[in-house]
Amino acid sequence: MNRYILTLSCADRPGIVHSVTSGLLGVEANINESAQYGDADSGLFFIRTAFESPIDDVEKIRQAVLSTTAHLGADLQVRPAGERCRVLIMVSAFDHCLVDLLYRWRIGDLPVDIVGVVSNHEICRPIAEQYGVPFEHVAVSAESKPEAEARLLAIVKETDTDLVVLARYMQTLSNDLCRELSGRAINIHHSFLPGFKGARPYHQAHTRGVKLIGATAHYVTADLDEGPIIEQDVVRVRHSDSADQLVGIGRDVERRVLAGAVRAHAEHRVFLTGGRTVVFH
Repeated sequence: MNRYILTLSCADRPGIVHSVTSGLLGVEANINESAQYGDADSGLFFIRTAFESPIDDVEKIRQAVLSTTAHLGADLQVRPAGERCRVLIMVSAFDHCLVDLLYRWRIGDLPVDIVGVVSNHEICRPIAEQYGVPFEHVAVSAESKPEAEARLLAIVKETDTDLVVLARYMQTLSNDLCRELSGRAINIHHSFLPGFKGARPYHQAHTRGVKLIGATAHYVTADLDEGPIIEQDVVRVRHSDSADQLVGIGRDVERRVLAGAVRAHAEHRVFLTGGRTVVFH
């Protein structure tokens, strides 16, 4: 049997699930997993279905479902379940998220192919080389930023990258680059957004005596740290934890949240709806 993943979004109305399953019945599909949601705020309906079919032709599958859903005016995607998301990682000096993603990729925990690592520092080169992943140093300054971003886009195209992951990449992307990578760039923010922004967030949190710290993974947009949120988590801390201890706790949360967001995107579990996301876990 051949395994596929179907995603569909359209204006909410009666009969959507029936239309989808009718098309799947036409290709003798057996549904293994399905999740759906009607969003009252946007008036949109979202569905993700994993299924098997004896037909080994993704376009034939898509046309069969399209024949029963064309009247919905839906955004319909059908992909082989084994299709892997091609990921380019960007990192600066903090390497914990990079190491975590590479390790999860190596052991098969993430359904992705890591095609390269780009950094504005040389520090992480040995890590990438240890995992056999191409590394490119792209220096960034106020003067060289346009050239640096042009090189980044060139790398994205050369490697046929599907998703750019900012794994603690401490450079702000230009509005033009954010638009170019819209919906296919994920950032990890060292705070439970909205929260303490700017420099030394854990030290700000420590000064305020917070009892929870967290991390947020979101899509990159031109509005800094305001992109649609994919994944978040928090950890309870104590009054006796120092600022340095909070940094250590935060590193752990950041890597877990980022890995969760990358997995959800790679498995086509995330739907964008305005400034929000629908995520089928």
